Amino acid sequence: MRPMLADRPKKSHDPYAALKHANFRIFAVGKFLAEFGQQMLTVAVQWEIYARTHSTFALGLIGLVSWIPIFLFILPAGSLADRYNRKHIVLYTQLLFALCSFGLALTSHFLQSVPVMYALLFVSGIAMALSDPAKQSLLPQLLPKRDFPNAMTWNSTIMQTASMAGPAIGGFLIAFWGYPTVYTIDALCALSFFYFAWMLKYTHPVTRTSKAITLESLAAGLKFVWKTKIILATITMDLLVVILGGAVALLPAFAKDVLHSGPMALGWLRAAPAIGAFLMATLAAHLSPMQKSGQALLWAVGGFGVATVVFGLSHWFWLSFAMLFLTGALDNISVIVRSTLVQVLTPDSMRGRVNAVSFIFIHSSNQLGGFESGATAALLGLVPSVVLGGIGSILVVLGVLWIWPQVARLGSLANPMNQSPKGSEKTA
Repeated sequence: MRPMLADRPKKSHDPYAALKHANFRIFAVGKFLAEFGQQMLTVAVQWEIYARTHSTFALGLIGLVSWIPIFLFILPAGSLADRYNRKHIVLYTQLLFALCSFGLALTSHFLQSVPVMYALLFVSGIAMALSDPAKQSLLPQLLPKRDFPNAMTWNSTIMQTASMAGPAIGGFLIAFWGYPTVYTIDALCALSFFYFAWMLKYTHPVTRTSKAITLESLAAGLKFVWKTKIILATITMDLLVVILGGAVALLPAFAKDVLHSGPMALGWLRAAPAIGAFLMATLAAHLSPMQKSGQALLWAVGGFGVATVVFGLSHWFWLSFAMLFLTGALDNISVIVRSTLVQVLTPDSMRGRVNAVSFIFIHSSNQLGGFESGATAALLGLVPSVVLGGIGSILVVLGVLWIWPQVARLGSLANPMNQSPKGSEKTA
């Protein structure tokens, strides 16, 4: 006799499901190289500008000049990603990234001009604004829907691996071969992603909007996020926490003036959050989807704030490294939850616009957070700016829990529309 349905063993969780698809592997390799190069470039730009200016405000301006083009172009970019071929948009923007990086190499070697570097970073910000909605919206087209949560976990792992290796190797290259070498390698990495993206093939038809790009279509992503409260709550929390608790932009000043170290130490400090995130993402990939993802998210973001406070008070390299490691591990939990919610709850025809809104809240918060940190440090000093930012992050978690209590009741990521048994209220 065949066993009854209730007696059949449940299908085991496959931690490598996404990696079994050639399309995803190609995308992953290309994205790793692009992110690896960008992480090296970030370390080089921060150290070079701080070495030339000795100003924390100048460090903050790096974030501002990168954020302005994102603010100006990200919503139109989301509409472009829903209307036109996303793969082609990714290809064109990688060429623009490569040109900017080559320009930084020439500027560093011949001109040594900080204003010109800011201008090139502004153009690179345009490329980022145009690229990210298309790149994020392209991912669901590369593998079956059933394997997408696993793909998001591996996507985070790949990003964190690049973020771990890039700064460490970048600091080494700066110390021994100089800034132009790092910028040139980043340009080559962007061209490598161009090659891998060119090889991608859609696994199923893409649903595109046929509506013209109007103010109404640009606002559609904002309206969707506003109505989907669980997405609104999680990305708002990320925006505020990263703006207040973003100490990474000040790492050159901490490495040089507080820890009395050089570019190699800066590289390891920059890599520390990524190392923590990599280990957390690898663990998450081998486990079943979170069952109480809302509670995990809130505890992780609160812990991020505590670790930031301890980092700000530390004058010992290894304690600082450990706290940055912890911020990366905890932040990765929130990354997995947020990114899965945005992709799973969004219709394909709107993914570009919704990912654009998500990019404004999440990714651009890094640039705004860098500017806020630099400006606050210039006014209050390095340590007070970071400590107050960490305390502010903890208060943000409490505020989100008060305004959107449904976040705490968010259940399994495998079925985010269902909440944990404590609540029956819908998440969207």
